[in-house]
Amino acid sequence: MAFSLICVTHRKLCRGDFIERIRALADAGIDRIILREKDLSEQAYQALAQKALDAGGEKIILHQFPAVCTALHAPRLHLSLPLLAHNPSVRQQVALLGVSVHAPGEARQAQALGADYVTAGHVFDTDCKRGLPGRGLDFLRATCQAVQIPVYAIGGITPAHIQAIQQAGAAGACLMSSLMQAEEPAQSVAQLRAKIDRSTQ
Repeated sequence: MAFSLICVTHRKLCRGDFIERIRALADAGIDRIILREKDLSEQAYQALAQKALDAGGEKIILHQFPAVCTALHAPRLHLSLPLLAHNPSVRQQVALLGVSVHAPGEARQAQALGADYVTAGHVFDTDCKRGLPGRGLDFLRATCQAVQIPVYAIGGITPAHIQAIQQAGAAGACLMSSLMQAEEPAQSVAQLRAKIDRSTQ
């Protein structure tokens, strides 16, 4: 399985126009873009999601609002584990379902509820979780070993970490700040791709 590169958005960190950044990342070959704008109301999120889908197409994974997936005919959704556990029928509404987890046991629960993949973190220290130490590579390795579905590492990841998280068993890496703020998105994606160890695939 090819190692995936996933952008998790944060429009307030974005350098320049947010939708144009999504378009640039999609054009640069990022595998998926999770539209994670947690401060928005459902109505505001739907309006933004339509623009993001126009820019990024099938690479866009919506976040948090199953009804927006239905309204926009976008069958890809990422949820927190509590949201999925509270509403497990969401599994039947979408073609691709991702879940955020923070422990191997949570990954097993997400898999049992029908998740297609999980994001596991935060692996390394990150400004997004300031004051909370990263859970580390042993956490990531244990999470990968706990399930049969892909596990994508998230939290403080840089190009220098790519091979280490591959070796821990991760199927990909999620990045937020670096991809939102890079002066040249295409160059950033290329640098990440260059670090992937092809011998492990």
